[in-house]
Amino acid sequence: MRILIKNGRLADGSGRSLFPADVVIEGERLACISPVGREGDFDRVIEAEGLVVAPGFIDTHSHSDLAVLLNPVLEPKLCQGITTEVLGQDGISLAPLPVEYVSPWRKNLAGLDGDSDRIDWTYKTTGGYLQLLEQNGVGLNEAYLVPHGNVRMEAMGLDNRLPTALELERMQDIVRRELEAGAFGLSSGLIYMPCAYAGRQELVSLCQVVAGYDGVFVVHQRSEADTVLESMEEILDIGRQSGVKVHFSHFKICGVKNWRYLEPMLHLLDKAAREGIRVSFDQYPYAAGSTMLGVILPPWAHDGGTDKLLGRLQDREARRRMIRDIEQGLPGWDNFWDFAGPDQIYVTSVKTAANRDLVGKNLVEIAGMRGKNVYDAAFDLLNEEGNAVGMVDFYGKEDQVIRILQRPEQNVCTDGLLGGKPHPRVYGSFPKVLGQYVREEKVLTLEAAVRKMTGKPAEAFGLRERGLLKPGYFADVVIFNPNTVRDRGTYIEPAQYPMGIEYVFVNGGLALDDGRPTGKLSGKVLRK
Repeated sequence: MRILIKNGRLADGSGRSLFPADVVIEGERLACISPVGREGDFDRVIEAEGLVVAPGFIDTHSHSDLAVLLNPVLEPKLCQGITTEVLGQDGISLAPLPVEYVSPWRKNLAGLDGDSDRIDWTYKTTGGYLQLLEQNGVGLNEAYLVPHGNVRMEAMGLDNRLPTALELERMQDIVRRELEAGAFGLSSGLIYMPCAYAGRQELVSLCQVVAGYDGVFVVHQRSEADTVLESMEEILDIGRQSGVKVHFSHFKICGVKNWRYLEPMLHLLDKAAREGIRVSFDQYPYAAGSTMLGVILPPWAHDGGTDKLLGRLQDREARRRMIRDIEQGLPGWDNFWDFAGPDQIYVTSVKTAANRDLVGKNLVEIAGMRGKNVYDAAFDLLNEEGNAVGMVDFYGKEDQVIRILQRPEQNVCTDGLLGGKPHPRVYGSFPKVLGQYVREEKVLTLEAAVRKMTGKPAEAFGLRERGLLKPGYFADVVIFNPNTVRDRGTYIEPAQYPMGIEYVFVNGGLALDDGRPTGKLSGKVLRK
């Protein structure tokens, strides 16, 4: 197929000023970029006058790991202009997954990525998972990170302890095996089990392996609240000791009492840059987050996996201890009850029909609906749903979103959980930046915003021949109307597709045509 995109204004992903040009796509690649007025014989001509032509957007923090196997088109991502996403986030994902751990791991994963009996869970390794994606077909390009929790589970189980020397060597070998299969780096979620059980030296040792492959360490740090500065210093020191590229996931500060830490956080980024530590981060442009409800429990409650957790939730003495730790706090633990509060934690997804009436309600409302105190209402819900409960929590404020958005280390992401009644970022992160922060509030130029969605994340993750409009690069292209582009989802009605995204090409395949998905599966499974 030869396709001409004519008379558009190009934001080529480099950050340079918009310029008029015609773009020719031949097969999977960009054939040429030339002055407007190109003629010739084409299979399709798209008139882009008044529109912006840009590289396809790159979502560096995605939770589509299971969803892409069930619905490979991924309309919520495609319709906001995303052509590439990075899976394997937060240290807990689908692979590697030894067969003997399939059952407990599915329970641990369900609150983030969902669960399904419609797939074959016996793929075992990252290589097997990536092959499964290819066999199934993908609508977007899919890159993968080695999840630290999966590695830990394969090497030493789910217990709360440090590894022996032999277990640490085994973990390094597993990381090496998964990088050889094509993963782009290592992820960890240091508030999620079993990642949270790791010490700094364990992470340094694994990141030394990653650095040898010029991979990236993508991390949900231990704290985004009370001890955020100590948490950042830990991650930066891991980068310093191992030489790995550091990428903070969904960079933010949580809770009104902690907002004063934003300036010191930014100073730490500046200091790291002066030291030569390679640091980047992603951000979703909202002042509320989304994760699995199980994080409201103290870390020890998860020791040994979900089955052990459910046993503790059924034990009155364990519940009393949980409540005591929630009310008094634990050193280094991000206490969502404290920085958000039960009235600002909303349930977004459940597994069973019995609790579906609770979706969209906060924990205080749920307590009233069930006639219980707020602790028992939350604990009972987690127990009844087998820990498979999603949530949204409100923690921040708008001016902090803007300050972080403007940092040079930043790129845009969704961090979107796709089940139930999701966070609106699933449908709107990228159009929200273009509509609100570029057009309306003018806190970024359009060219700078597009770079943060394309060229910048491609550089941070080592995505070759993507992220720029450049002859010879893969033809991942989004065409949008700068005057109308905007997100439409709200926290009440999040599942609304954005405005202004007109056309999307993935590897030269027309995936979104005049705002409508075509169903084309022209994506690729990317390997480093």
